[in-house]
Order: sequence, then C-alpha cells, then structure tokens
Amino acid sequence: MIELHPVDWFIIIWYLLVCTFVGLYYSKVASKRMEEYFVAGRSLPWWITGTSMVATTFAADTPLAVTALTAQHGIAGNWFWWSFMFGGMLTAIFYAKLWRRSEVLTDMEFAELRYSGKPAAALRGFRSLYTGIFINAIIMGWVMLAMAKIFSVVLGWPTVSSTILAAVIALAYTLLAGLWGVTMTDVVQFILAMLGCVVLAVFALAHVGWIDGLHAGLVSTYGQARTSEILSFAPSLTSIWMPFAMFLTYLTLNWYSSWYPGAEPGGGGYIAQRMLSCKTEKDSKLSMIWFTFAHYVLRPWPWIIVALVSMVVWPNLADPELGYPLAMGTFLPVGLRGLIIAAFLAAFMSTMSTQINWGSSYIVRDFYQRFIKKDAPPKHYVNVARGVSALQLGLAILISFVFPSVADAWKFLIVIGAGTGLVYLLRWFWWRVNAWSEISAMCSAMVIGLSVTHLTSDWVIQMWVTFISVTSIWLAVTFLTKPEEERTLDHFYKKVHPGGFWNQVRARTGVKGDRITARDWIGWAVGCLFILTGLMGTGYLVLGQFLTGVPLLATSIVSFVVLYTLIIKSNSE
Repeated sequence: MIELHPVDWFIIIWYLLVCTFVGLYYSKVASKRMEEYFVAGRSLPWWITGTSMVATTFAADTPLAVTALTAQHGIAGNWFWWSFMFGGMLTAIFYAKLWRRSEVLTDMEFAELRYSGKPAAALRGFRSLYTGIFINAIIMGWVMLAMAKIFSVVLGWPTVSSTILAAVIALAYTLLAGLWGVTMTDVVQFILAMLGCVVLAVFALAHVGWIDGLHAGLVSTYGQARTSEILSFAPSLTSIWMPFAMFLTYLTLNWYSSWYPGAEPGGGGYIAQRMLSCKTEKDSKLSMIWFTFAHYVLRPWPWIIVALVSMVVWPNLADPELGYPLAMGTFLPVGLRGLIIAAFLAAFMSTMSTQINWGSSYIVRDFYQRFIKKDAPPKHYVNVARGVSALQLGLAILISFVFPSVADAWKFLIVIGAGTGLVYLLRWFWWRVNAWSEISAMCSAMVIGLSVTHLTSDWVIQMWVTFISVTSIWLAVTFLTKPEEERTLDHFYKKVHPGGFWNQVRARTGVKGDRITARDWIGWAVGCLFILTGLMGTGYLVLGQFLTGVPLLATSIVSFVVLYTLIIKSNSE
C-alpha cells in the first residue's frame, strides 16, 4: 500500500474530469440514432479507430497477465498473444475492406447478410446473447479482477467497492456518448496509459541497476542457464521453462483457430465495430495495420521489463500477476504514483467502455430490435442500450470473483472457441459455408472445450483435441446440410465482392469480385515481417543488444514502406 500525495490526487481527478467532459460533449450526437451510438456514423479516420482498438486491448488486465506469462515461461511465454499478429495482419490485408463494404451495424448482423432463413436468424439471435452476455461478462470480469488486484495492492482499498467505483465511471461516459465518446477518450487513454507504463519501466530498471543490474539479478536468482532461457525470444527444443510444444501450438494453431477478443480470425467483435465505423475501405485497412503495430511493437516491452524486474525483486510470489502492482507501489515517487494510477484507470475504462458499448449493440440490435420490437423510434433503442449496459456491468462484477488469474481466463476463453476460427475465415471466401457450419462449430467448441478442461490440465492437449474435433464436426455438418439460398448468396456477393471460391455465384450474377492474388499474399507476408522485426528489434534494443536490434528495426522500416506501397496500389485499381 502507498500513500498518495495531493499532487497524485490532482492528476487522477484531472483525468476523470477529462473523460466526463468528453462524454458530455458527445452525448447529443450519440443519442440521435443507433448508427451514431454504435458506429459513430461511419465517419472515423483510421488513426482514431486504430488507436481505439489498441487502447481497448490495453486494459488493466494485460500488463498483469504479461507479468505472469513472463514469470512462468520467460519472454518467450508472450508468444501466447504475440502469435495473434499473424491473424491481425491477415485481417488488415484480406478482411478489413470486406467488413467496411458489408455496412452491417454489428458483426452479428452479418449472419443474416451471409446466410438465409431460420438458421441464419437463430444464429444471429443465439450468438448475440451468448457473446453479448456470457462471453462479454467473462471479458469484463477478468478486467475487473485485474483492477481489483491493483487497487488492493497499491492503495489497500477494499477490492469490491473500488472496482465497482471504477466500473461505474466507465459506464457513465459510455452511456452518455456511445462509440463517439469511447473512441475519443480512447485516444487520450492510450497516450496516458503508455506514458505511465514507460515511466514505471524506467524507474523499475533504475531500481535494479538498469539492464546490467537486471541481468545480474536474474543470474543471481535463477542461475546462468535459466536466465538465458528467461531472456530468450524462443525456447529450445529441450526447454523446461517454456515447453517447445506450447510454443509450437502458439505459432501453428493459436492465432487462427479460436475466437478471442481483439484477435478474432478475420475480425469480429469490437475490432469489426471499429472497421465498420471507418470513413473508407482504405481507412479500415490502415486502422488494422496501425492497431497491429501499436499492439505488438509499441506496447509489450515496458510491461516485460517490469515483469523481469519483479522476478528479481519478488521471485517467490504465489500469484506472479501481483508483481506488476507491487512495482507500481514500490518504485515510483510522489506525483508519478498518481500518473500510473490514472494510466491504469485509463486502460481499465477504455476496455470497459468498449465492452459495454459493443455488448449492448449485440443485445439491442441483434436480439431486441430483430426479434422483440422492430419499429421503435431511434432514441428508444439508445435508451434500451443504456439499460442493458447497466445489467451487463452487474453480471461482470459477479464473474470477476470466479477466475483466480487473468491468464487463466485468457486460456479458458481460447479453449472454448478452438476450431471456430476457420469458419469465420472461410465464410467470406467459400460459398459452401452455411449457417449450420457456424452453429455446429460454436456449439461443439463450447461443449468439447468445457469437457477437455475437466479431463486434462494440459493446455496444449486441450487446444489440439478441441480444434481437431470441432473442425471435423463443422466440416461434416457443412456437407450434410443444404447450401444457402441462391438469392442470399447472390445478394451477399454483389454487395461485398469477395474473392475466393465463388465461381458459381460469379457466373450467375455476372459480377466480377475481387481476385486474391500473389500480391495480397506478399502483402500479408511483408506485413508480418514488418511487425515481427519491429517487435524483436525493439526488444533487443531495450535489452541492450544493439547489433541485433538495429538491423531488425531497419528491416521493419523497409517492410512498412513496401507494405504501404502495396496498399496504395491496391486502392488505386
């Protein structure tokens, strides 16, 4: 527990006032209609939507989970989430433009654009409730769990009351301003959160004697051999600290097989919501590229540095996630304590506001309006969304007491979605995928995923068993059920112009859709190289290995130039 100076309180109060002002400023615009409330009138530029994405994924939970992953498996443990960079770039190159063309209000609405009849309606209704209530409550619950740990360790406040207080603040400006308020405050919140984390990393390093002192402390605590494993960016075949089978699963399965918030295969959730709110297709693409860069290159290293320092200073923590809030309370002087608390309030509120807005969009647009009250005035739906948001928050508060750690919640959510990712990728490019494909994938993943978590604690086995089983089931169901109606397929194709396996539809409609070319795949590969070398190069520089870091960063810059050129060329055709 630390004692806050009046300067610290001034910084915290200033931040809260800024958020309140933004909410009030945009409340009039957001209340006009659902398109303003949920997708900001489809008028946002790429840099706002991309920053909003990365601010949302920042959260209060992420630094704590990264601390645990690093403490348990070394730097290489972060491939659990780094691997999603491949999917993020896939979305930028292939899917961002398609989402913008679809002009749906939510990604659940996509079900009745792509599929037909009662199965499509059932899929939309069920997924809107399942994701908007159950999955969204899990996500908000683990974010609250992280904030509760921070409040209890840093301030010594009662975890329940302090978490509810922060959640209510997030709810207030979200209800007022909708996506306008969420995205505009996200820009401020991302800057503040990054600044706070960088400052904490600098003071943490100074506490142990900078990089040389950090290395010496790790060797003293864990020995030379284990320190080499801790600081390695990839594990060896015989590594005990980071099992190679787990690393291989991250690279070959994790990033495309599961639905996961912020890393949905092909885009989805609030990532789709941000792409749908962009002004143009080009803005949609650039927003995903900026998000992927900021998410994987800019953000990780301040967290990882603090995690490594916590391993030296507190090597035997029963809950390694507590290493991060302990660093917040130990290393910072007066004034900067207020900054870091405001930074984490920013990260927390950014995520909560998005989840509240995004979840309510499913329940109101895809269930309430679709199945209960179709023709009410626009303001009625906005008011219902506000009421639903409050109920969502209450459920999330209850779920925050279920999971023991943030990292456990992450892994649980990925397992119960393993195998669904391929459906979300292929539904755009293969006409034969139907509503039953998605329904069978989602239901079987939930049942099989929950079952294997009770049969084995080995996460690698859980993932592969669920993925293979679910993929087999949904492919079998696809071929055993009828294709979608030709009228629905034709309408979807003429509106979205997807590439891929649409030959029959293309011949029937006479519409020439996009072609997936070698240049698209080169763009994806170059984009992955841009992110990967940027991530690794930044890490090597931070760890003082300049001879390795500088060439990698140079490669990243060149890759970006090539990628941007490819994007400009594709938009000019």
